[in-house]
Amino acid sequence: MSLNAKPAYDLEARKRPVNLTLNEDLVAQVREVAANLSAVVESLLAEYLIRESQRRAAQLKLVESTVALWNQFADDHGSFADEHSTL
Repeated sequence: MSLNAKPAYDLEARKRPVNLTLNEDLVAQVREVAANLSAVVESLLAEYLIRESQRRAAQLKLVESTVALWNQFADDHGSFADEHSTL
């Protein structure tokens, strides 16, 4: 995320406790290197949200591009079904 980019979520939103089930050994090891586990998890979730949003936008763009190409093909060459339609 660039310095001027708008965050993907409200940074000022109220914090609330949530229940997570995490690997005990992993949590212990993270606590040895990070003072604030909640901050680490929040940061990782924010990064995940950005990546997932970008992935979904790219997937949507691909689908829209494919539909546009198919529609252009149909405009240029007609539909395959036109040759077989009984209507």
